[in-house]
Amino acid sequence: MPDHATGRTGNRSGLASLADEDFSVIGAIGGPRGVIESMLPGVVFVVLFVATRDLRLTVMASAAVAVVQVVVRLLQRQSVLGALTGVMSVAICLVWAWLSHDARNYYLPGFLVNAFWIVVLAVSVAVRIPGIGVLVEFVRNPATGHFRDWLQAWRSDGPLLRAYMTVSGLWIAVFALRLGIQVPMYLTNHVGWLGTARLVMGIPLFAAAIWVSWLVIATPLHRHRLAEERNS
Repeated sequence: MPDHATGRTGNRSGLASLADEDFSVIGAIGGPRGVIESMLPGVVFVVLFVATRDLRLTVMASAAVAVVQVVVRLLQRQSVLGALTGVMSVAICLVWAWLSHDARNYYLPGFLVNAFWIVVLAVSVAVRIPGIGVLVEFVRNPATGHFRDWLQAWRSDGPLLRAYMTVSGLWIAVFALRLGIQVPMYLTNHVGWLGTARLVMGIPLFAAAIWVSWLVIATPLHRHRLAEERNS
């Protein structure tokens, strides 16, 4: 669940972008460059390993690609926050695969992350404090005090709460779908297919899910904003 919120409308990516009035799918996934930087190390990993079966070469090449991306941004004097986050994620996956001497384990941290979010969102839905709602509302209006009042302010809006519950359920389904398809490939040692599934169910699936999320949230959130303005 990427989140590079800056606090300015139109400058957020990941699920935090759902808080923006001028939501953009391209912006939510980090723009064309962000997509390339996110996917390239994974593409290099799966293609090179399938072609060579050389884990050491594959790990070194994927790591080099991730590092070069950060260096290029530094040379261009651009923000490196997103790229650094990506490098750390790739580094964890590469180290896991290297230490275990098993290319499949490049994908294991991703399974753990997906499982974690399934649990967190499922609990949040069960207690009717939907996780996506907490995220979006915190981005819109950080709860610096009076947490109960902050929760009540948006949870008392029935249509908005239902939208957040629906979208939280949608993301549970997304994470569960990833695990349901990819874990069997991991267990049967189909690294090539696993890598391909990981790429397809990464940015493309994320883009589709966040677009649907915005369609569900946009109208009730807009009406909630108007009500806030009238009451302020």
